[in-house]
Amino acid sequence: MTVDCFMKLWKKIVLVLFCVLLLAQIPFIYRRYQLGKLADKISLLESQKTENINSNYDDYKGVIHVHTFLGGHSTGGFDELIDGARKNNLDFVVMTEHTTELYDTSAQTLQGIRGGVLFVGGQEVETTADRFLLVPGSAEAAQAKQLQTSDFLRKNHALNKLAFITYPENFNTWNSDFDGIEVFSLHTNAKKMNPFFAFFDTVWSYYSYPELVLANYFERPEENLQKFDEITTNRKSTLFAGSDAHSNIGFHLFGDDAGNKLVNLKIDRYETVFRLVRTYVLLEKDKQLNQENLLEALKKGHTFIGFDVLSDTQGFSFSAENGAESKIQGDEISVSQGVNLRASAPQNARFVIFKNGEKIFEADETAEINFQTREKGTYRVEVYLDALGSPFDKTPWIISNPIYVK
Repeated sequence: MTVDCFMKLWKKIVLVLFCVLLLAQIPFIYRRYQLGKLADKISLLESQKTENINSNYDDYKGVIHVHTFLGGHSTGGFDELIDGARKNNLDFVVMTEHTTELYDTSAQTLQGIRGGVLFVGGQEVETTADRFLLVPGSAEAAQAKQLQTSDFLRKNHALNKLAFITYPENFNTWNSDFDGIEVFSLHTNAKKMNPFFAFFDTVWSYYSYPELVLANYFERPEENLQKFDEITTNRKSTLFAGSDAHSNIGFHLFGDDAGNKLVNLKIDRYETVFRLVRTYVLLEKDKQLNQENLLEALKKGHTFIGFDVLSDTQGFSFSAENGAESKIQGDEISVSQGVNLRASAPQNARFVIFKNGEKIFEADETAEINFQTREKGTYRVEVYLDALGSPFDKTPWIISNPIYVK
């Protein structure tokens, strides 16, 4: 084969490869079009939202499981974090810095009111067998790796600290006295994303629809919810969503250690991540939002998960009445003469009630449901926006904490 023929062959090969690559982009161009349609649907839903006012409680939105440069693993700074929280109108941020034996990361992270947002200094801690979010943090937290889980929990509960399970799929000591479970984690969910599809979705759509690109890969945390339902059949606990925000995924060209970069693309900016999923806490009208009241509400389970990227969930309510008393999610109520379970959302949706993990009731296209029961059990609610189509007909918009009918 002559050199000339060889060059012509390679030109054909390159041309064919280019055409294949070009054709391979068609699905992702179409997916970008679909994300645009999804954004339009969400805007329409937002315009139809009704205001739900609870006469006894105020709900506060925030995020749990957030890291910065402290303790490694993250490149996020305090300024970026505060700015991201303010732009999302968050009320609170629960920090969970990684530990180091050299210094107390919980004491050096953001705490108190910053930019109108309440920050609580916590830590992500490992025992000999398990991993927890410890809130508030501790100067001795790094030593937890030398403790059995039961000893770690006993020690920190004596200090009025909360210990929540993170990465429940890797948790081992289920008979321990933990305070709650991170049933949904953005980090864990992201690891399930197909790298090929995620890369080209990012190329074509991330600039215009950053949150929806990530939300399009959401999945219902089946195993974690199943485990939570199993636990709460016999004891009280709290479920919540974790952002696991690090602000460290992306790429840059020609940068320096001072942060100057010629090209800098960061996919998981705090501002973006904080728009995806939030944990809401409910406080009595006469209580102000501070660290003490926030942690008390988390411990009691006076909280719910809102996937606000799909539509604002503020105003969701799940309560129970038996004639003599009225309770909210996280509380116990006597079955006595029967209990009415009531749930309402800011707009029409599909409501599903679970009892001890089993689906017992479902209602479509309504903003409020009432369900009468005379049976003891652990009841919680999931709400779905089927109008948004797949995958959100199978991924919850709202996940409540349980009400315990005794």
